[in-house]
Amino acid sequence: MALHTIHWRKSAVATAVLLTLAGCSEAPETAANEAAQAQALWPAIESPVKQDAELEQRITEMLGQMTLEQKVAQMIQPEIRDITVEDMRRYGFGSYLNGGGAFPNDDKYATPQDWIQLAEDMYQASVDDSLDGINIPTMWGTDAVHGHNNVIGATIFPHNIGLGAANNPDLIEEIATVTAREVMVTGIDWVFAPTVANAQNLRWGRTYESYSEDPNIIKAYSASIVRGLQGSVGKDFLSEQRVISTVKHFVGDGATTDGIDQGNAEIDEQTLYALHAQGYVGGLNAGAQTVMASFNSWNGVKIHGHDYLLTDVLKQQMGFDGFVVGDWNGHGQIDGCRNDNCPQAANAGLDMYMVPTSAWKPLYENLIQQVRDGVIAESRVDDAVRRILRVKMRAGLFDKASPAQRPLAGRTELIGSDEHRAVAREAVRQSLVLLKNHDQLLPLDPKQRILVAGSGADNIGQQSGGWTISWQGTGNTNEDFPGGTSIYQGIAKQVSAAGGEAVLSVDGSFTEQPDVAVVVFGEQPYAEGNGDIDNLDYQRGNATDLELLRRLKAAGVPVVTLFISGRPMWVNPEVNASDAFVAVWLPGSEGEGVADVILRDANGAVQYDFVGRLPFSWPADPNQANRMLIDAQNPPLLPVGFGLSYGDATTLSDALPETYEATVETADLAIFDRAPQAPWLLELQSGEQKQVMESSVQSVGTLTARTFDDQVQEDARRIQFGGGDTESFQFVTPFPRDLRAYGDANAALQVTVKLAGEVPEDVALWLSCGADCGVDANISEQLQAVADNSWQTLSFNLQCLQQAGLDLGAVASVFGVRTAAEWSFSFNDVRLVADSDAEAICLQ
Repeated sequence: MALHTIHWRKSAVATAVLLTLAGCSEAPETAANEAAQAQALWPAIESPVKQDAELEQRITEMLGQMTLEQKVAQMIQPEIRDITVEDMRRYGFGSYLNGGGAFPNDDKYATPQDWIQLAEDMYQASVDDSLDGINIPTMWGTDAVHGHNNVIGATIFPHNIGLGAANNPDLIEEIATVTAREVMVTGIDWVFAPTVANAQNLRWGRTYESYSEDPNIIKAYSASIVRGLQGSVGKDFLSEQRVISTVKHFVGDGATTDGIDQGNAEIDEQTLYALHAQGYVGGLNAGAQTVMASFNSWNGVKIHGHDYLLTDVLKQQMGFDGFVVGDWNGHGQIDGCRNDNCPQAANAGLDMYMVPTSAWKPLYENLIQQVRDGVIAESRVDDAVRRILRVKMRAGLFDKASPAQRPLAGRTELIGSDEHRAVAREAVRQSLVLLKNHDQLLPLDPKQRILVAGSGADNIGQQSGGWTISWQGTGNTNEDFPGGTSIYQGIAKQVSAAGGEAVLSVDGSFTEQPDVAVVVFGEQPYAEGNGDIDNLDYQRGNATDLELLRRLKAAGVPVVTLFISGRPMWVNPEVNASDAFVAVWLPGSEGEGVADVILRDANGAVQYDFVGRLPFSWPADPNQANRMLIDAQNPPLLPVGFGLSYGDATTLSDALPETYEATVETADLAIFDRAPQAPWLLELQSGEQKQVMESSVQSVGTLTARTFDDQVQEDARRIQFGGGDTESFQFVTPFPRDLRAYGDANAALQVTVKLAGEVPEDVALWLSCGADCGVDANISEQLQAVADNSWQTLSFNLQCLQQAGLDLGAVASVFGVRTAAEWSFSFNDVRLVADSDAEAICLQ
């Protein structure tokens, strides 16, 4: 049945395209058939937000006075790094956004006052009609996806997967209310949340943005978050303390084959609706005013250009009368489109183009011309602008004070307030899932000597995950979370108050025998795309954490493992080496919530029991990523809904299988794929100055590194050497990596580069494996063969690099380039290829 339906959709889309191109009279019949198909499956939703005749008349009159240029400007959403206040004054954009890792003045440490000032300046420019001839207020949209997570000092809540474990819609609404309040403090109108994806393959790097594989939880949570952000209709809907909500990403983003981000969802329409659309049923029933289109395709057709889903289903059948906004240059991925030229998206039903980078200006100009040429009907533009103005009027943007003058603006005491942090701490308590508790080791007596170990023990950045200050959540230290607590800090505070002793030792070493060890480790932060993995084996050849657990056990120390992750993973060896094992997910800034549950109080009483239950089943082997393939014949290790409470007997064996049959050979290892892949960091150096690249533009001395778009959002880096001191960049890792799996004869380091200008005579390829260990070779001759200003892939044979001095068993820097000359070097891909058929360079 599924294959038949997939075939039908492909045929329907192909037929529609052919009929359109031919101008065939059967096209209306095809449209009628698709409308009937939508009506048969998708629900008609009665939004609590009713259309108001007076408001609609006001919009009609406004549209009648607007020029085509003014209308198209409402459909453009640029990003703060690519427009100025004067651009806003000149064009009057309908909205603008800050992408992940974008800040006012390009300053990670921008204060709330800096955010307010930019909001005020953009607003005043939008209502200044001196250049664009119109005074429609603009809107600022932001990804406040687990709190106001772009702002230093904000309350950071657990990511969605942890909240799904809590299964508490009332708590979720309270979290959204707090988020709205902190967002309003900075003068922002619009939040790109909730994400209602249903991750069906745990390999997907956005799994932690899913609440659960249970669509009923997603449906309930979507309604709760929309109400928490926007308020309730008839009470405080879009009041001065509420923001516009966006249900995203419509639709099927969690259904892609093999969990590939922005990939193809090859599923039938019934599955698309039943599993992947329930968040929209919940969100639209709660009155959500915007929906974001998804990057993914459905059976080969990109959603940004899918008129059946965006128009027939969402707008007509489901009755959505708000507007559809695109995702980051998602329109440019439609067949035949570019970031700066895509009428297909508007014709399909996209109302607002999210168009960061300088592509916004030619897109704006092209859309105007395409309307004049009849490629886009002006009635479609009028519909899009009507929807945008409708949402702005419902939100009171024409009537509210300017951002800096609103009731919550500038009330910085609300950012990360004690009251807000208390809500986040309660969310942490409810999100934790106890998987194993041998001999009822937990809860711990706080009067003991407790060793706290592991890379995540005192690391608020790691416990917060992606979409935290920076886009990927990388490059953050505890100092970037004023008011927050690491897991260790939360344990130490309570243990000290009870008269015990908490000793922090990341590597687990100790001089005095502890009574118990709490070991905190897990995934490093990542966000979309960069978190995609080949299988669910947590170790992936690096047994550092497992060795720590085993070493403590061998010393006779009982071990409690707190596992930080954005998804269930295969951790059988780690579970076996632990007396107690807790999935803490990505708890956010309030680490003390963990201590509340795992520690007794000073009088020996349980403070809080474990109430979290698995929102996703836990894999029995690393290849069990696809939720659709789990059944009685292929059962998981632990099912959805599993979770122990205090007093429950442990059901997991102490001897879980620690080996598995690999279904694939050694996979290629991405070092840089759109961004540095964890644990690799891009380090910049000029003379003696070193910095890890954390921003989209960063300079060290005269060396400047910047992100730019090649195929997708910020997927390439340009390094400009200044020609002063010797300068370099390199991909480094906090701990040496064992890469011996890539020691075969055909393995290679592959780098895709673009060079500008004459190659200097002295350019070094630089890889290191510790003191007096590594490769430092002049590759000027090899680079001179690369065509100027075009992408080309270079392969360096890894066996040759070993012979030249690289120890693959302890790689600290996997790829670097150094020169003292003025020069520009760009790259968009760096990886180790296990079996390369490319002609490889052999450096000796």
